[in-house]
Amino acid sequence: MVQPIMKDPIFLAQPSAPATEADLAVGQDLLDTLAAHADGCVGMAANMIGVLKRIIVFDNEGTYALMFNPKIIKCYGPYKAEEGCLSLTGRREAKRYQSIQVEYQNEKFQTRFKTFTGWTAQIIQHEIDHCNGVLI
Repeated sequence: MVQPIMKDPIFLAQPSAPATEADLAVGQDLLDTLAAHADGCVGMAANMIGVLKRIIVFDNEGTYALMFNPKIIKCYGPYKAEEGCLSLTGRREAKRYQSIQVEYQNEKFQTRFKTFTGWTAQIIQHEIDHCNGVLI
């Protein structure tokens, strides 16, 4: 179900708790909400729909991907980026990495590892920042 976008910076600055199998519906709500905002958004974290859980969705080269409890375990090639956010007005500078290795859980809560590069890596970093309560 498409959810309203959270815009309260005090709420968004709170770190998110680990997701569990009880949060599967939140993952679907995130996918639905991202699809509804596809014209101006390429990724979302659960706190953006008012849920403080470590869940992200993002455009992975044309297909939406869902991750529970993502964390970056390796990163290479730092650079500076300027980013906007559906939850916040304006654009801000952020330190990003060209290549990241992410540990996460899939929809069956199986642990997976995957390396992402370029634009997709930047999106994931932005959404993991949301999970950590970092405002971009």
